[in-house]
Amino acid sequence: MVPEPVLTSTHALVSVAPRPKPEDAWGLAPLIAGAPSYRLGRWIGQRFQYPRPKNAPKITPSLPGHPAAVMVHGTDGRVSTLCLDFDTSKALKGVVDSDAVRVGQLLSACGMRFVEDFSPSGGRHLYVPLHDRMDAAEARELVEALALMATSLDPSPHQNITDGCIRVPGTIHKSGGHQTLITPLSQAYDILRRRNPARGLVQLRTALAPELARKRALKAREAKTVAAQRTGGLPALSLRSSSETPLRRVARTGLYDTAKYKGPSEARMAVLNHFSACGWSLQHVENELVGQFPGLAALYGSAERQARLLPYEWAKAQAFTGAASSARKPLPRNRGERSALINNTSATLTTGGASKPSSAAVHQLVNDLENVLYAVLDHRLQKRGREGLSLRLLIRGLLGYMRARETDILDVGCRTLAVAMGKHHVTIARLLPVLVQASDGILTKIADARQKAADVYLIQLPEHYQQLARELTWRKGKIHAVRPVFRALGDVAALAYEAIERGRHSPTTAEVARNSGVSRNACSAALAEMETLGMIQRHGRTWKTTSVNLRMLAARLGVLDDYLDHIRRNRHERAIWHAYLDRFKTLQLAIDEVDLFDSERDEYWLPPDDAAVWRIDQPA
Repeated sequence: MVPEPVLTSTHALVSVAPRPKPEDAWGLAPLIAGAPSYRLGRWIGQRFQYPRPKNAPKITPSLPGHPAAVMVHGTDGRVSTLCLDFDTSKALKGVVDSDAVRVGQLLSACGMRFVEDFSPSGGRHLYVPLHDRMDAAEARELVEALALMATSLDPSPHQNITDGCIRVPGTIHKSGGHQTLITPLSQAYDILRRRNPARGLVQLRTALAPELARKRALKAREAKTVAAQRTGGLPALSLRSSSETPLRRVARTGLYDTAKYKGPSEARMAVLNHFSACGWSLQHVENELVGQFPGLAALYGSAERQARLLPYEWAKAQAFTGAASSARKPLPRNRGERSALINNTSATLTTGGASKPSSAAVHQLVNDLENVLYAVLDHRLQKRGREGLSLRLLIRGLLGYMRARETDILDVGCRTLAVAMGKHHVTIARLLPVLVQASDGILTKIADARQKAADVYLIQLPEHYQQLARELTWRKGKIHAVRPVFRALGDVAALAYEAIERGRHSPTTAEVARNSGVSRNACSAALAEMETLGMIQRHGRTWKTTSVNLRMLAARLGVLDDYLDHIRRNRHERAIWHAYLDRFKTLQLAIDEVDLFDSERDEYWLPPDDAAVWRIDQPA
């Protein structure tokens, strides 16, 4: 069965044009190849490979009688065509098809034309001809950036200058059959002869700015790790190892372990149970089926089957996780309710009166404290240099937690604040006492940590600030610590974005630097980077935020995975600490690692909501 073309606006329907013969489709090979030669494939052990011959055969009008692949790079190390290989060995066919459609739409939006085909195994190829030959390093960078947004895209043909090759339309497949051209033959000739001008590549690089920045950050991290290993600072580690958990891989690619799950139904239920346990809603799941988890959609086989089974299986997952949580965990506290432990960790709640502030009173207190923060405290903390940046974001995180929990008594642990700020929990533990001293009575520690309970802090509006808070008007929007996207962009960008987002009017660059309290050079660099990513845009001399989804941008930059890994690491460390405390209650002969932390049971996947971090019950 011939799949539908990626875009009917640029390709005629398959049913209209006759399918070209393999011999005719092979005539496109010289226009795709980077060099006028090809390699013949054969089985070597358990793998089908295209070994380097002593004398590579030249491309001729005659179709090779065996599986063949043309070279992607020329002898000058340049490429004339971007070859995008969507492979079913990396994801299910449903994911391959959706990835090919998404990448094809991106290319078309950038004004780039391409030729496509499919293989008997279900894989897809997109060929993007270039008017000017491109350096291998630049081509590799682009293809690897595309691979970050398409799970099934295999960048390996562009990762090897000497041996990178790809099967082109008409060639014989290793399992039988031929590589079948989807684009009508006459249109394919036209696309490959006219080719794409350089302006299309400029637009493509602009559209892939987050992925390109992510790849550069990963390469810089790898280089730093290798340098540390050479100097003996770190043990030898595998840079290719991934921290991705099995369930997340199932949801992303649709590939599952047959020794653990009997079939697609069991694999689907494992993922849905985990979504339900992490507080996701059915709407969240449906949105991510066409977002970061297309593999889960591919496990249903068809859209009709998905529409029929998803609500039923989601109800089963909620029933299962609800029964399991009620059997293992105590009932959750009401929102904003405080503990009244019979020890010195917190004050005993009174039995009468109105000592507990109402929800409206807490929100009003946070608004007043924000006014004091922007008017006074920010300027004092600016004098502390780099430490002042962290302190300013820490007080913002505490106010955000205070608003989310609707309480002025905070028992949030250092690890929770570390997740909210993208820093190490030891850094938070060092900064909290400094902030208590520098806050001028706003933040006060009222109880020390004990066993599983965190330090307890009181946030209040001192009397000498009350008149100032009343005179200033409240600001629009919500206050944040460090949203996930700013883990990649840095603290300066977070403060600059806040100055634009919560400003009383659209600020100029000078006003952003003054309101955020950072240097003009650092502010200009942060604004330029955020403008490149589409987070802000300039209107004349002033700046405004755009409607870009910061959470989706964080996922494209790769920091969302680090964010979730941070949460997972904290849960693991807490499990070890709680197990240590439990040893003093009951005698245990042995505690296995799986008893402390199971990645498929205890890993937390944050629901797609920016405020969700404050809804996680994370003790110290």
